[in-house]
Amino acid sequence: MPVRTPLALAALADAAVQGLEPVSVRDQPTAARDQDCALVEDATGRRWVVRSPRTSAAGARLEAEGRLLGVLAGWLPYSVPAVEGSAALPEGGRAVVHRTLSGRPVDLESLEPAAPLTAAIGRALAALHDVPDRLVEDVGLPGYTADEYRQRRLAEVDRAAVSGHVPPALLQRWEQALEEVSAWRFMPCVVHGDLAPENVLVDDERVTGILEWAETRLADPADDFAWLASGCSAETLDAVIEAYTVTRRVEPDKDLARRARLAAELAVARWLLHGVSTEERAVVDDAVAMLADLDAAVAGTPW
Repeated sequence: MPVRTPLALAALADAAVQGLEPVSVRDQPTAARDQDCALVEDATGRRWVVRSPRTSAAGARLEAEGRLLGVLAGWLPYSVPAVEGSAALPEGGRAVVHRTLSGRPVDLESLEPAAPLTAAIGRALAALHDVPDRLVEDVGLPGYTADEYRQRRLAEVDRAAVSGHVPPALLQRWEQALEEVSAWRFMPCVVHGDLAPENVLVDDERVTGILEWAETRLADPADDFAWLASGCSAETLDAVIEAYTVTRRVEPDKDLARRARLAAELAVARWLLHGVSTEERAVVDDAVAMLADLDAAVAGTPW
């Protein structure tokens, strides 16, 4: 499928939603590397996001995401994107359009352990992880047992090791963590799978919305804490998990925070693998530098 410019995406938005008359458009960054995305403002001042898949696999994920969001909204105390229209693409698949959500991206650097927003993030994650598993299963998104997920992480580490770019001590640390089977006895649940500050919208004291649901699956709840483990102090992460624990209907396992920190580390390995698979030298070099920094930061510390 071709790469589409913002102007082409604006035309798709016009076709997808009756009464949407674009007056301005700009590129909209997205975590999905196989989608094109733009922000469109219409003649009445409304703002819209239009997303178009670049591959058939991306198109299938976009359709599954749309089905999920259609049923997810009623289960969560904050907003998620609601698809309000779609337009068929000449090569197959569909572009989808939804309105922007209120709120601003969370600023992790300013997040303090005792802040009301910190507890609100914990409660927001608890609400997500308490969503019934069947909602994900019914729309055809993937699900894994705890051991299946541990094996997937092991496979990632093995592929990263083959690249020759992972420092030996860091590789040994990851292998030790993944071979500690007792630390992987979690109850799989609905996870977002791609949380980052730009995907979590907030006001002063509450979470107002969450974006980018294409990676949702049944998996390790620790994955949804990885962005906090890498961007917050340990005290702030503990405060989020405390609010999460008292809110969830199911008590979290004792190794949740440990796996969250490990998930944050393994995200660097996945960035390396992306660079290797796409043969993007700049990405590989960036990942290698990040791995060196990570190796120095965790040297001598338990996982």
